[in-house]
Amino acid sequence: MDDSPNDLGDDQVLDPTGFYRSGSTPFVAAQVDQRFSYTLHVPRAHRTTSTPLPLVVVVHGTARTAELYRNTLVEFAEQHGCVVMAPLFPAGIEDPDDLHNYKFIAYRGIRFDQVLLGMVDEVGERYRVRTDKFLLHGFSGGGQFTHRFLYLHPDRLAAASIGAPGRITMLDPTNPWWLGTADLAERFGQDIDLDAARRVAVQMVVGEQDVETWEINNPGGTNWMPGADAAGATRVERLRALHHNFAEHGIEARFDLVPGVGHNGLQMLPTVQDFLGRVLDAFPG
Repeated sequence: MDDSPNDLGDDQVLDPTGFYRSGSTPFVAAQVDQRFSYTLHVPRAHRTTSTPLPLVVVVHGTARTAELYRNTLVEFAEQHGCVVMAPLFPAGIEDPDDLHNYKFIAYRGIRFDQVLLGMVDEVGERYRVRTDKFLLHGFSGGGQFTHRFLYLHPDRLAAASIGAPGRITMLDPTNPWWLGTADLAERFGQDIDLDAARRVAVQMVVGEQDVETWEINNPGGTNWMPGADAAGATRVERLRALHHNFAEHGIEARFDLVPGVGHNGLQMLPTVQDFLGRVLDAFPG
């Protein structure tokens, strides 16, 4: 048997879902679209609970370090009795040179929000996990995905933690997607439910030293639109602008500027875990 990250003694009864579906799991092809996959950490509490556990979803950035995020959150999952899911949206889907597909939700006929919801529902069918509402965190490209997912599916979220997005979508009916939301209903077949969004616990988090601009100011790039820098040149400036934009629309958000940290998702996680832990502590069982 291969080495496994699951810390199970010989005298422990394995979960009936099987050894490789407990603890930290392999990547599993999503049944909704097998080009995409996810990995989980299923805590020990799952073996004995009859109550569905909360679900925390963590979306990677451009480097696609999904497994690293999952591994870093193992202790958090065990402490809080929650399942952690890390989806993998590979680069090069439909276009071998593409890096950014999932960040903007829709790409060449793929709806990444629906792919994620399909993964969540699949996990709910296989495990004792609550999937009607879940907690979502994403950093960098994942932060882009997270706030756009919030616009489309606030009813499915208990929390949204938006980490250092390089490009933001304002709640703005005068600018087209993805700078604003003028044509959101036309593109996605629905309007934004602001009342539902106001009921979601929201965090915005960025490193104090996350001020390099080489990656996020690239006119002519496939992930650029004229006006992308209107809210500021750096990730810090853009996230502050998004925070102000949310406040103007009655969406309260905790803003965390992490001292001494640049663009590093793992160094954000202690602050993110503090936020998610507070939401989980109040999460109805």
